[in-house]
Amino acid sequence: MEKIILTIHIILAVLLIGSVLLQKSEGGALGIGSGSDSLMSSRSAGDFLSKFTTVIAILFIVTSISLTAMSKKNINKGSVLDKIEKKDDNLPKIPSSK
Repeated sequence: MEKIILTIHIILAVLLIGSVLLQKSEGGALGIGSGSDSLMSSRSAGDFLSKFTTVIAILFIVTSISLTAMSKKNINKGSVLDKIEKKDDNLPKIPSSK
């Protein structure tokens, strides 16, 4: 189940990046504006892209939260230091040269 959600999550990430890059620039931030002959210049295309981006972003957040909840079940509650101490106990003792 986790692999399926992770695959959907990656696809949503690619779609989200693509939809943000296709949207018309509001201009000014970097001094780069798009001309009047842009690919998606009509208002309806802009509305569709903004709604599409919103839906993809919400689905991306849902998959992120579900992946976090699934991975939380696999986390050990012990400390890393406890694991190191257990390994030290299993090592053979070196005799001292006194």
